[in-house]
Amino acid sequence: MSTKAPTYTPDTLNPAKTRLPSLTGLRWVAALTIFIVHSTMLYNAYDPAVPVSLWGDQSVAQGINDFMVPFGFVCLSFFFILSGFVLNWTVDMKEKARTIWRRRIAKLFPNHIVTWAVCMVLFAAATVPTYSWLPNLFLLHSWSPDPDVQSGVNFPVWSLCSELLFYLLFPFLIKPIRRIAQHRLWWWAGSMAIGIVVFNLITLYLINDANPTPVIPLSLDQIWFSYKFPVGRMFEFVLGMIMARIVQAGMFPRIKAGWVALLYLAGLVAASFIPAPWQFSLVTLVPNAVVIAAVAQSDVRGNRNFLSSKPMIFLGNISFAFFVVQAPLVVWGRTQLTGTFSTPVATLLWFAELGATILVAWVLYSVVEMPVMKHWSRKKRPVTTLPEARTERSAAESELVA
Repeated sequence: MSTKAPTYTPDTLNPAKTRLPSLTGLRWVAALTIFIVHSTMLYNAYDPAVPVSLWGDQSVAQGINDFMVPFGFVCLSFFFILSGFVLNWTVDMKEKARTIWRRRIAKLFPNHIVTWAVCMVLFAAATVPTYSWLPNLFLLHSWSPDPDVQSGVNFPVWSLCSELLFYLLFPFLIKPIRRIAQHRLWWWAGSMAIGIVVFNLITLYLINDANPTPVIPLSLDQIWFSYKFPVGRMFEFVLGMIMARIVQAGMFPRIKAGWVALLYLAGLVAASFIPAPWQFSLVTLVPNAVVIAAVAQSDVRGNRNFLSSKPMIFLGNISFAFFVVQAPLVVWGRTQLTGTFSTPVATLLWFAELGATILVAWVLYSVVEMPVMKHWSRKKRPVTTLPEARTERSAAESELVA
């Protein structure tokens, strides 16, 4: 990101035609981090008697788990901010709401429906309460404070409930956000942090705090309200939209990659020591917003780096499929293995899990996600539409985050 390149101005920047390949690669880094968190957990959501971690040495298993848990909070917040950023970057304000909704539903639901059905066949039909099946299918389950509903079927996809809310509200947010005066953009960005502070204070002082959990010193109701309740995650999404405007306006300072990395590292350290609910999103709000804006700015300037390499773009493109297949492959798959393993064997098995998950994600992406997107996400155009325009539009849509 520190490579020098020609500068740009808002007048010369066309976001709809300016691809952000490094952000696609960065998506994979975040998705892989979440995979590491899920595949090294000590608690198995599908069978508490079987750990997810493969490591038999409890000091190693506990150490990996304790080290990785804060990363999951950080990366989830990253995805929420990234969704707002990329949507506001690529969507034309003149597009009709139904067009935006059609594209986003075509992106969000096919992979989810397939993995939901697989989970139902493998285990959920026999183990998950029937009243949670439909809320999980229609991505409404994180609106419920009931833990059995929130974590039923394919438990990681609760975050897609928030994404669905983002997509439904986006057509109503895009116009007022794009009309914010440039000199007020940073003030509006700061107000999103204030919103999270207020939401966290409501969590601590107004939400039932009885029976805090042993791992996170909050009650289940407080964890749900501050972490999983979709309304509370809107601040991150809107911040992403505002950061896209800041980059487009040329208002984001040019920061060297080393300083961005140090800022992000500081956020990770803070997330490891600052208690919930503050660690869920607030302490890493600035690092996440800065790294997304800095990487996007680098792409706009024409810089190329490891994140924009072909392998990273490929992995970034399959990252959504990779995310939704984690639980049935790794967490439920772990219940089919007995015992734990020595550190070398466990490490090899973990890499095998990773390889299998990438392979299945690639198949799901190729067989389900892309065909559906090609068929349903784009409005039919007259035959006179230039092929180049169709190609540019498809490229922009491929950057969208589910």
